[in-house]
Order: sequence, then C-alpha cells, then structure tokens
Amino acid sequence: MIKYRLRCDSDHGFDAWFPNSAAYDKQADLGLLTCPTCGSTSVSKALMAPNVSSSKKKADREAEGQSVPAVSQMTPEMAAIREKLIALRTEVESKFDYVGKEFAEEARKIHYGEKDPHGIYGETTPAEAQALREEGIEFAPIPWVPKGDA
Repeated sequence: MIKYRLRCDSDHGFDAWFPNSAAYDKQADLGLLTCPTCGSTSVSKALMAPNVSSSKKKADREAEGQSVPAVSQMTPEMAAIREKLIALRTEVESKFDYVGKEFAEEARKIHYGEKDPHGIYGETTPAEAQALREEGIEFAPIPWVPKGDA
C-alpha cells in the first residue's frame, strides 16, 4: 500500500491510499479521484515528505501488540468532517434508492419523465458522468466514507 497526499484545483489537501503507484495513475487517468471537501475531480499529487520507519521500531510495535486506528490519528477538524460525511451517507442510504451501476440510465429515465421523480444513488463511470452533464442532468458526486475505521 502507498499513501499519497493529494490536492484539488481548489487547493484542498487530503490523503489517499492506493495498492501501488500504478493504481493511483489509473484512477487519476480515468478521473476517478474526487476531493472530499468540494467534489472536484481535478486532483493531483501534492508534495510530500517520505515516511521512513525503521524495522526495529516496527518490530517493537508489533511485539507490544500496538495498533492505532486511523480515525484516532485524525485532526479534530478531519474527524468532524468524517462524521458529517458518515451522517450524509446514512441519510442518503435511508432516503434514496440504490440503483448500483445503472445510475446513469436511471437518472436519464427520471430526467426525461420515463419514471417518477425520486432520489437515487449509485455508481457511474467518468464517461457516463460527463454524458449526464452534457445532457443537463443534475447530479453530484458524494465522497463515500467507509462506516468502519479506515
């Protein structure tokens, strides 16, 4: 796993984990990276200092059974934002219909009056999202925060 410090075109900084650098490159090329603060998809790597850990320190922590949850390492501001995003996720899941990968198709049916208007959420590709925007169909990407500690 590799952690990158990312920055959007509105200068919001945030961290993201990837299996490897190629995974970051692929997601960036496909426009799948989204700023959790403003929703911008214009995201790039920010300047970072290397995180070097000696094997002795790591072995000492493992021997002591220490494990620090990621949430406990957040700043109070980050924790507050995370809680708001979790509340948003809970509200969306309770009030809207999950349509999965059929989001673009369902959004079109609602927009063009083929289905009764109702709230939906789901997944779409960057190309489908762009096509929806070009058709004038309003939607918003939501930074989806995992409910657990991660």
